[in-house]
Amino acid sequence: MAELAAEAGITVRTLRFYRERKLIAAPRREGRIAWYNEHHLARLRTIAGLLERGHTLGGIAELLAAFESGRDVGELLGLDSAIVPPWSEETPVRLTPEELADHFRDEITPENLAVSLDIGYLGVDGNEFVHISRRLLDASTDLIAQGVPLAAVLEAGRAVRTHADALADIFTTLIRTHVLPDVPQRTATDAPACADAVDRITETIENLRPLAKGVVEAELSMAMDRRVRAEIDDWLGTRSTADPEPGPGPGPDAGLNPDPAPDAGLGRDAAPDSRA
Repeated sequence: MAELAAEAGITVRTLRFYRERKLIAAPRREGRIAWYNEHHLARLRTIAGLLERGHTLGGIAELLAAFESGRDVGELLGLDSAIVPPWSEETPVRLTPEELADHFRDEITPENLAVSLDIGYLGVDGNEFVHISRRLLDASTDLIAQGVPLAAVLEAGRAVRTHADALADIFTTLIRTHVLPDVPQRTATDAPACADAVDRITETIENLRPLAKGVVEAELSMAMDRRVRAEIDDWLGTRSTADPEPGPGPGPDAGLNPDPAPDAGLGRDAAPDSRA
């Protein structure tokens, strides 16, 4: 218990309190020895993250209990999940520690687990892990099979998350400004939303989801084509010095500008790539 508390950065007294509140599972016992493992440490880090976000221990206990029993966590958070359909189409995946090891082999280290929990790729539910997305799990597994270290995959995932958040801000700004300009911002003290407004928001999200995905996929496809062509030309030594340098793009902390220059928006008349 003392070793676990030290790893988690808490006191033994706090750990005992968590045990009494059933926030972490009981240890495996061998005689008078209690064995804790990475699952207990991951759960403690999850609790610490929720506390940092302002949740109380009572609320955390409810959230964990709801998650383990399959109840709708959104209800406990005071969210009306019936208002709008979820934008994400991702499917979470439950994994035993053995199944997680099958995906990532010897890449499962305390450091990588901590990063996965911090990013939100992994959650802990009792003796199982929950990965946030089947597609992200499959992509990570394939990248590792190609020789990319898990630490590098997670670092890239964190950078992609930053840019994805910026892209989402661009599209939500467009929707709020031009599609739903007359829908007012709401607060927790407002009266319940009228059915017409709810229906309109729901329909808008359903209609614009594929459009946003299509724009991002098209731009990424063309950007990858430009990058690959430039890399091949560099490797062959055939790229002209007059060709524009593709560059790495903005760094992971740079974000994207939601107010592009007048000639940089969607639907502009772009000149064809000279290398195409």
